[in-house]
Amino acid sequence: MYAIVRNGSRQHKVAVGDILDIDLVSEEVGGTVSLQPLLLVDGDKITSDAKGLGDVSVTAEVLGLKKGPKIRILKYKNKTGYKKRQGHRQRYTQVKITGIDA
Repeated sequence: MYAIVRNGSRQHKVAVGDILDIDLVSEEVGGTVSLQPLLLVDGDKITSDAKGLGDVSVTAEVLGLKKGPKIRILKYKNKTGYKKRQGHRQRYTQVKITGIDA
């Protein structure tokens, strides 16, 4: 059994025991987070309607915080001497899927 869940503007395919990085949530390490399911596949049975997904819950345990790769941003304008350099590292929460209850 697996599910497609939404987190922010991203979708993830998850099964019980999977570890994934999601957008930063305010839960403490060891806390639980519930994720919104969009699709549930259980063998040959596929559930995608809102009425059927109302009973489905996907829970995850927070393992810790993590930072993504460094992204370097460079702005440059020709012939004016204008250069601007900026960096960014996205912060993620690492979670482990503990249950998909249908």
